[in-house]
Amino acid sequence: MIDLSTIENQIHCVTNFEDFVSTSFHGEMNAICWRRKLIGDFSEIVKKIELNGNIVELDQEELRALQLSEQGQLAREILLNDLKLLTAHGASPILNVIKCYERDDDNPFFSTDVYSFHVDRSPVPTDTFLCTYFGESSDIIPNSQAIQKVLVPEIRNKLKKLYHGSDEGFESFLTEHFLDLHYQAHPKSKPINLGIGHLWRLAIDHPKSNVPPCIHRAPKEKDGENRLLMIC
Repeated sequence: MIDLSTIENQIHCVTNFEDFVSTSFHGEMNAICWRRKLIGDFSEIVKKIELNGNIVELDQEELRALQLSEQGQLAREILLNDLKLLTAHGASPILNVIKCYERDDDNPFFSTDVYSFHVDRSPVPTDTFLCTYFGESSDIIPNSQAIQKVLVPEIRNKLKKLYHGSDEGFESFLTEHFLDLHYQAHPKSKPINLGIGHLWRLAIDHPKSNVPPCIHRAPKEKDGENRLLMIC
């Protein structure tokens, strides 16, 4: 269950794909959710996929070739239909089975992996689409409940000590290292979990955006339970 009460101005819910892709972001609203209760056994698909690393991309040919039960077949049809809908819309969806993402705990500045609250950025107008079909799902957080890490005084002072350049180039340094994309949640913040089966569209940072980008993070995976995620 998604608790929308704390960020009702940030999330807009729809009941069909047409409204999902045609609704415009505005004001504080920077996340659109097509709320769905999916049928089928997505865990069966996940268990059929062998991972040689931490992440594997599941293409449509491989997906169609899987020998599945009736419930697994229902899940497969939903995946194929979602891929078809997003592709027809002009997106480039990728279906991933994920054990975990790479960590960068050794970063001399601060962690900039996807487990950190962050926003996406693009030089052209676009959005982030994602849906978790199995496993742990991502979180978003209201922009009012987080601050850019590079604006936290103690972090900013540390960055300035690590920076070896002119004062005029400091902001460019932050951008070049993607440091300005990451956020620190306020102590009393209330992240919202995106749940299973819902298709989400998140606003990102691009030159023509008229809303703040949606702050989100990848979840910490459960040991022994891979995730099934579509993203583009």
